[in-house]
Amino acid sequence: MVTTRKMLGLIINPVAGIGGRVGLKGSDGVEIQKRALELGAVPGSESRTIQALERLKPMRQELEIISYPGEMGGHAAAECGFQTRVIGAIEPGSTTAADTRNAAQEMRRLGVDLLLFSGGDGTARDIYNAVGDGMPVLGIPAGVKIHSAVYATSPRAAGDLAVSFLAGRISSLREAEVMDVDEDAIREGIVSARLYGYLSIPFQRRLIQGAKTASSLTESASIRAIASHVVERMDEDSLYILGPGTTTRAIADQLGLPKTLIGVDVVLGSKLIAADVNEAQLLQLLEGRKAKIVVTPIGGQGYLFGRGNQQLSHEVISKVGKDNIIVVSTVGKINSLRGRSFLVDIGDQGVDEMLCGHVRVVTGYHEEMVYRVACQ
Repeated sequence: MVTTRKMLGLIINPVAGIGGRVGLKGSDGVEIQKRALELGAVPGSESRTIQALERLKPMRQELEIISYPGEMGGHAAAECGFQTRVIGAIEPGSTTAADTRNAAQEMRRLGVDLLLFSGGDGTARDIYNAVGDGMPVLGIPAGVKIHSAVYATSPRAAGDLAVSFLAGRISSLREAEVMDVDEDAIREGIVSARLYGYLSIPFQRRLIQGAKTASSLTESASIRAIASHVVERMDEDSLYILGPGTTTRAIADQLGLPKTLIGVDVVLGSKLIAADVNEAQLLQLLEGRKAKIVVTPIGGQGYLFGRGNQQLSHEVISKVGKDNIIVVSTVGKINSLRGRSFLVDIGDQGVDEMLCGHVRVVTGYHEEMVYRVACQ
């Protein structure tokens, strides 16, 4: 009996997410990528892709992976032991958005059953420009800013969803938003996201992240109440690491301090001691000190860690400890999740699992609730 192998297209943006831990708020552009490397950034999209491919190993005999060479997919597929057909050509260490688009167009021409790509919003935009909604695709989250709804909730979730689709357990496709933001504006503290288009993805609700939603202007009183609650209980001897967001910015406002809207700032004794810090600076500040991390979930998605705050790495979180994480959120933001759990996608399975379970959430002045953090 002759069996037909499924064809899985694989594209990795090798520089996706490179600006995250070093606090650059994105990875678009040659100059930003160069600056990230100068600051000690280590590319992570290939390792996150391997996490996804590990979940596909039970189908290894039934799959042929079609990939671009080396860092754009060939290395990862070979490391996981898949039969791989390498197409195209790249200049190692100097891949471009055009390489992503060319790879996607060629894979559409070859008729792959599913195109699995690793990156962030910019990569999703390049895939859309290349193939539109004309073929099934699925994103492995590896970027700094991921507003788009074409990505799985984690690399492992991407692998699980790809298996279900390729095995025929999920057959329907759903249009999902490709969103993108102006990174230069983000670095000035202005978040301006726009709908770029739609891609067709296999869908399973618990495995696909939602599109990011903005905070409601009507929640300003609730945000101020949350800030008052946190400030009233601050320990003068502890560092307070304030993550990005309007809710955490309100805490700085209560203290009369400036706050970088989409950066990470550090407060000690009601004074700002470091602004817009990266992972290395945080680790240095944490030496020999007690600390607390204050974070708010991303609206519509529910991520506490791993989206837009990669400076709060698994090393930083391990030093601070789970018991010293303060989660703040309006009730409206929690309701926007429609019953879905909070999520973490740090990239270290041990720390991800440590954070799962339940967490207390400050929702107002002297108001708290308990909410679930899901393991993926």
